[in-house]
Amino acid sequence: MDSAVSYKCPCCGGTLVWNSKKQQMACEYCDNTFTEEQLKEILDLESSETTESEMNWNVTDETAVENQMEHMKVHICQSCGGEIVGDENSVATECVYCGSPSIMTENVSGVNRPNYIIPFKLDKKKAKEALKGFYQGKRLLPNAFSSQNHIEKITGVYVPFWLFDCDAQASVTYDATKVKLWSDSNYDYTRTDYYKAVREGKIGFEKIPVDGSSKMDDNYMDALEPYDYKQMTEFSPNYLAGYFADKYDVDAKESIPRANKRVKNSAEKKFKETVKGYDSVVAKNSRVNVQNGDANYTMFPVWMLNTKYEGKTYTFAMNGQSGKMVGELPTDKGKFWKYLIGISAAVFAVAQIAVFII
Repeated sequence: MDSAVSYKCPCCGGTLVWNSKKQQMACEYCDNTFTEEQLKEILDLESSETTESEMNWNVTDETAVENQMEHMKVHICQSCGGEIVGDENSVATECVYCGSPSIMTENVSGVNRPNYIIPFKLDKKKAKEALKGFYQGKRLLPNAFSSQNHIEKITGVYVPFWLFDCDAQASVTYDATKVKLWSDSNYDYTRTDYYKAVREGKIGFEKIPVDGSSKMDDNYMDALEPYDYKQMTEFSPNYLAGYFADKYDVDAKESIPRANKRVKNSAEKKFKETVKGYDSVVAKNSRVNVQNGDANYTMFPVWMLNTKYEGKTYTFAMNGQSGKMVGELPTDKGKFWKYLIGISAAVFAVAQIAVFII
């Protein structure tokens, strides 16, 4: 079994967690705060003064061997000694017995260690407020969903991401049109001229995000963008304290197709901005060659919120840095038909008025 790391307050021995408001490690009991540098100095001093005793027991736990679960790992909580069971990708979690946050150091070391991290800026309270704000203005949302339902679970998660840098040599052909309209006393005329526009050039990309977790919905993760990379910092396990995290289970090589798709779409969009003077412009063919490609392993902050309504679970995700919220909402069928009938009636009334004027 592996050991899990839990950060302790040097003053009272309480659990230290990352405080998103103060941007420091904070004690849940005595409210003292510590910068990463201060905590490192204290831990280095303690480790130099403490010698751990060796206590070897020649006992084989046959029951544990027989009950090993494939792809699962057992870790020891440093606060209470309880066993924490997690999958092979678990990085940060909490003890089910004492609730202490724990970090599986073997999953954030060596090749598994992220290059960068964007720390949480918004806390759980902000996530709850953002969800209520997300409900507002949704005309077709059932009244009971927003007034009676309760958040079943809210979890702060560091999601593994790959940030791709590359240069791209692109050649894009666009189909473009110019439309001219005119009339005489007898007819209305439309003339459409068709053109081909070709754009070629080199374009550079930095920090194209692709999530490296198969557990996360790619559409949700894409919709949470953008993140402010100015607040990105070198990775330290301290930031994980008090949150959940998994290491990537989709590696950089497997993520390349998604990165390529984003490069292609972005290149087509950027070159399209130079095709001016037409009424319509559509990318027809494109050829994009990626050069000098590189990827950096990074962790992004995400709040995951779950709520139930009529037996169905609805999942929402919030950018833990900006507060942007995404998710699927239920639709009140009664409100939907009333809304549709109302629109149809309004369109019919306008048509009647137009006929009367004519």
